[in-house]
Amino acid sequence: MTSRHYLDHASTSPIRPEAVAAMNQWWAAGHGDPSRMHAEALGARYEIEQARQQVAGCFGARSREVVFTSGATESIAAAVRGASHRGAHQVLSAVEHSAVRLSAQRLSAQRHRATVVGVDRTGRVDPDDMAAAIEPHTAAVHCQWANHEVGTVQPVAEVVAACREQSPEVLIHVDAAAAAGQIPVSFEEIGADLLSISAHKFGGPPGVGALLVRRGLRIVPLLEGGDQERARRAGLENGAAIAGFGAACAALLGGALEQEASRARSQTDRLRHRAQEIEGVEFYGHATQRLPHLVCLGIRDVEPQAVLIALDRAGVAAHSGSSCASESLEPSPVLEAMGVDAHHSLRFSVGWSTSDDDIDAAAQALEEALADLRRLRLGG
Repeated sequence: MTSRHYLDHASTSPIRPEAVAAMNQWWAAGHGDPSRMHAEALGARYEIEQARQQVAGCFGARSREVVFTSGATESIAAAVRGASHRGAHQVLSAVEHSAVRLSAQRLSAQRHRATVVGVDRTGRVDPDDMAAAIEPHTAAVHCQWANHEVGTVQPVAEVVAACREQSPEVLIHVDAAAAAGQIPVSFEEIGADLLSISAHKFGGPPGVGALLVRRGLRIVPLLEGGDQERARRAGLENGAAIAGFGAACAALLGGALEQEASRARSQTDRLRHRAQEIEGVEFYGHATQRLPHLVCLGIRDVEPQAVLIALDRAGVAAHSGSSCASESLEPSPVLEAMGVDAHHSLRFSVGWSTSDDDIDAAAQALEEALADLRRLRLGG
């Protein structure tokens, strides 16, 4: 049987053992509804509040600023909708995740408008351009902390500062799903109003995340009903997943995040070095201002679907930076916005469980796959 080498952590990262242990402990305890007053409920409430403190500690927030959700997609939708009552206009960069773009488009059907701000060829936005797009009726500005396809880290602190200077009242939402658990993320230091996170991107369980909401800010909830999460997100909390989320965050404290990031950068540098020796391969994204765990490659004259299949047969799991290899046949909006080839790209991403052997296996498989496919293309 072929050994497997998982290099698609940017899509979802295998769950950490600390998170599994926390979830098993939750189920074994037989917890009840945390909004009730009996012993089973109080035990559940304690575990959830402990996880809330762990998440807050990991991302530089107060525990009361943490609103648990089903993941970054819901958090983003809550941020977009929650800000909509403040104005009929929203601003976003051209490389935002589809969750941001489509949520803003849905508002556009309700007589709201969105301004999309372009980026340079590395995928970075100009803070002054973001601020200049603000209008008198702008409700919110959306800027990702780092890009999910090419790994470019945005000048998010400068974006926040420029937008604050332009309009102190506008809400600023940062999508940190790609950056959280990979580089230091501090909600307090960045000065944003809203920040979205998914647990599964860095070894937490899928189906849980958070929207960080600045202290004192009131926004319209996306889900209404009960008074869970201080009436900011209705519905019985997914206690086991929240406990696992908290444990994954706790595993990154005490210098562990920096150690993992250093190892990830060493591994992706190793992969980049091997890949640059292959003819027809180029790198997308910023050379230095990038996430440590992600590499996006342009592959000239070869269809990414064929390469992904060949890699998978060799035991390597990767992804195409273009969405044409997944649910849609459309080219990648991110790569189009950057002005590079949006049809021929691959994305490799490492994580907490990646070994150097995985990197060497991926590099070897990529070299062989491209050579074989180009030989077939030329009829050799």
